[in-house]
Amino acid sequence: MNILCVIPVRGGSKGVPGKNARLVAGKPLVAWSIEQALAAEAGLDVIVSTDDEQLADIARAVGADVPFLRPAELAQDTTPTEPVVQHAIAHRIAEGRRPDAVMLLQATSPVRLAGTLDRAVTQFAETRVDSLVGVVPQTPFFWHLPVEDGSATAEYDPAARPRRQDLHQTDYFYKETGSLYLTRTEVYERCDNRIGGRVGLFVMDEAEGIDIDTLVDLRIAEQVLGDLHGMGESNT
Repeated sequence: MNILCVIPVRGGSKGVPGKNARLVAGKPLVAWSIEQALAAEAGLDVIVSTDDEQLADIARAVGADVPFLRPAELAQDTTPTEPVVQHAIAHRIAEGRRPDAVMLLQATSPVRLAGTLDRAVTQFAETRVDSLVGVVPQTPFFWHLPVEDGSATAEYDPAARPRRQDLHQTDYFYKETGSLYLTRTEVYERCDNRIGGRVGLFVMDEAEGIDIDTLVDLRIAEQVLGDLHGMGESNT
């Protein structure tokens, strides 16, 4: 299966300025996702889509293909991810290299364990789903705010609160990590969306659910990456 791996990164960031180029556990943030994609045994075709020359240089130095600088209209704060991926797909199709599927990796979720990407490709192929969504399990102990003068309501029965160790797989909720999506190319063409058709859930380790939106998230990601790769603390 020919899988295009798209890693979209913009130069601008409001929450953590310049975060995609920022050093995290000794490497620019975007480098973590690129190296993970290039290390996959599945032989992913790795494209970094960016509007920023510095990020393009970083990506090329790590080994990714950066065949274009993303047009300005696809690099706005309000730009959805799907048109960015579709732009990369169109570029490969124009080269006569239409992918069978597209793996989307978000650089702001840099924690992925060894073998995670290959495990996703295997599950995608074996289950024959149309799109696979990376998720982490969450206990069902969620509440909704009260409506007007009513009572807050729970997603479980407080009168028969289960012990965590007694929960079964079907008792959990599953939260999108934002880290990984794997989608048949025709889903993007038909639905203009990374999720469509028959959807499967790709369960990831809790540590892989880190998404960097704030400086606190950045510190957590650095600590986890440092622990996983035997590094000391680096400057952020």
